[in-house]
Amino acid sequence: MLKVAQEALVVEFIKGVRKKDPGIGGNKLWFMYQRQFGVSRSVGYNRFYDIVEKYNLKVRKVKRRVKTTDSAHDLPLYPNIVKDLLPSRPCQLIVSDITYIPYYLDPESGEYKFCYLALITDYYTKEIVGYSVAPTLESIHAIEALKMALDYYKGNDLSQLIHHSDRGVQYASYQYTGLLKQYNIQISMTETGNPKDNAVAERVNNTIKNELLKGMSFTSISEVLVAVKAAIRFYNEERPHLSLDGLTPREAAKKRGEIDKRWISYREKAIKAKVA
Repeated sequence: MLKVAQEALVVEFIKGVRKKDPGIGGNKLWFMYQRQFGVSRSVGYNRFYDIVEKYNLKVRKVKRRVKTTDSAHDLPLYPNIVKDLLPSRPCQLIVSDITYIPYYLDPESGEYKFCYLALITDYYTKEIVGYSVAPTLESIHAIEALKMALDYYKGNDLSQLIHHSDRGVQYASYQYTGLLKQYNIQISMTETGNPKDNAVAERVNNTIKNELLKGMSFTSISEVLVAVKAAIRFYNEERPHLSLDGLTPREAAKKRGEIDKRWISYREKAIKAKVA
């Protein structure tokens, strides 16, 4: 009976977390489970994964691609000044990107459109500090996310802050770069179309869209916005990050200096080797 009760507890725990984060993976679920129940009262790592398998609680990754970056413009571009930077505190480097979210105009016919989610993330803490959900890719909506981030950092010296993005027209627009310059924020852009040049921003986009919003259906942009707000709150305040030694972004915001990772970053190893 004890074994059955333990399995039931694990299943109910996973289902409870998945209500907030439908696509969260096994490693993070295991870490959250241990944090909530303690090591002494938890089932073991292998047993936890056996239960995930037994009750078909794995998640499938669905890939769909919509172009959100238009770099075919004649606006001024900026060099990538963060290639060898390893931030050691919050408010040192923010990264920006835009992704898409489908919503149904008519659920019965399957007719749908896309809205667009602009995100700004603090590289050091992985905390989402600005966002905007919009019907178009116009620069004004990316600026809304930037203004939210600026409000979040109110009271900080922003002259030491770097903003990094792709070369999309939204981020190269005079309105966007003008706002950055107004706050003395340094501007950095990717030099190629390689997603690795803005890897943290790409990863956060994927987490929100394909994990936290996984399996959700929407019939309006307002529904998307409600879901995004809830997803970002969970992401910032409850979801552990293996790149933050299991901390949440909100917890990492209190840290300074290097934070251990629960995986190997070959980029960081290469940068450290350069300065060794």
